[in-house]
Amino acid sequence: MERSVKFEPVCFAQRIKSMLTVDFKRMFRSRLFYIILAVALVMPILMTVMMTMMDGSVSVDPQTGAETVMVGPENTWQNIGTLPGGESMGGMDVFGMCNINMMFMGVCVFVGLFIADDFRSGYAKNLFTVRAKRSEYVISKTLAGFVCGALMLIFYFIGAVLGGAIAGLSFDLRGLTAGNLVMCILAKIFLMLVFVSIFTLISIAAKHKAWLSICGSLGGGMLLFMMVGMITPLGSTLINVVLCLVGGALFSIGLGAISKVILKKTSMV
Repeated sequence: MERSVKFEPVCFAQRIKSMLTVDFKRMFRSRLFYIILAVALVMPILMTVMMTMMDGSVSVDPQTGAETVMVGPENTWQNIGTLPGGESMGGMDVFGMCNINMMFMGVCVFVGLFIADDFRSGYAKNLFTVRAKRSEYVISKTLAGFVCGALMLIFYFIGAVLGGAIAGLSFDLRGLTAGNLVMCILAKIFLMLVFVSIFTLISIAAKHKAWLSICGSLGGGMLLFMMVGMITPLGSTLINVVLCLVGGALFSIGLGAISKVILKKTSMV
């Protein structure tokens, strides 16, 4: 008696679960992932300690003889954002740009190398041939990049606190509350989805050319980078969190659709 073999169709949820499982296993086993997180943790500690040690040092321009006095940070939260009255605080010229917001640009390194490795090794071509669809690939890469970016923000925050404690800086929030600080970090985490969606799109377009994806991502991210401080200030509230969440969702859907089209219309090599 013959038996018929019946193959049940694999639903979208099963396919995306499989794709996410593979990508997250690759990410958590990747040396690059842990190097990036280590950099995010150590950077604010080194910056804070070094700037504090240089506080009060004088440099002289040999041509004009003009003296410049180095002013170090006074408050731990300068590594996160601008406090009320922050314009008069020491070190704001440096920490106004070199703070936690650098992580929004730093995650492009992970996204670019992570995606480029798929095309360089032939994994992406084989994947689309035998198993996954383009939409699941884009979703999986976006979520992996988002998790990496969110962890970078969290590790930088921990490093900023440790750096402030080591340097003996003030932890005074100057009229803000711990709730504002939590909302600020949450808003930044959700805003990370906007940047990761941009970086995923550019990296998919660049395919195996990691240098092109990273350079293109840095250029594309700079268009929004200057707005991060205004969108996610230290005095953030629930409104900032919701706006960043909605914006991140809209960007991921819109740019994800474009990424899917690029994968369909271009060669896999």
